[in-house]
Amino acid sequence: MAKGILGIKVGMTSVYVGDKLVPVTVIKAGPCTIVGKKTLDKDGYSAVQLGFVEVKPEKLNKPQAGTFKKRNVPAFKIVREIRDMDGEIGDKVTVELFKDDKFVKVSGFSKGKGFAGVVKRWGFHGWPRTHGSEAERRPGSIGAGTFPGKVLKGKHMPGHLGVDWTTVSNLEVVKVDPEKNLLLVKGNVPGAKNGLLIIRA
Repeated sequence: MAKGILGIKVGMTSVYVGDKLVPVTVIKAGPCTIVGKKTLDKDGYSAVQLGFVEVKPEKLNKPQAGTFKKRNVPAFKIVREIRDMDGEIGDKVTVELFKDDKFVKVSGFSKGKGFAGVVKRWGFHGWPRTHGSEAERRPGSIGAGTFPGKVLKGKHMPGHLGVDWTTVSNLEVVKVDPEKNLLLVKGNVPGAKNGLLIIRA
């Protein structure tokens, strides 16, 4: 069965593993509560709904608050599904879940970089920077000639860069701290500080 937890990116630091200094991302993972379930018979797939960051019911609208009250669980600001995970409504999920795992995958929204040109967005090489060239970072021609006589779908162009749902797999688990609800993974994870993350194994 799959397992997962919700967390917040705290930031990056480095810790010693043996005699090596390893760059790590610090994630405040959980504690979460299972607030709902999806079943294969009723919904066509199996999943659990995890609640994260407890809030007062008055902070939510009536339909949301009513759902938590009906299921007899506390109200949460953030609710996300983890597919094929086992558990019952009301169960607590903590970072201790990953104490025996060597690798995890982390998903989150990448940093937003605004409107970007083709060099930054797609890695275009650009044009010559000598002999009076005035098109160093321009995309150049975007269409063919007579045939097909249009710009093809998916053409790489300037536009919005970042804020994409991104997953980084095979991140090594360096340390699990159940007392402080912290998970340290080697390397970087998507998003900025305080961004929401989904950690799965």
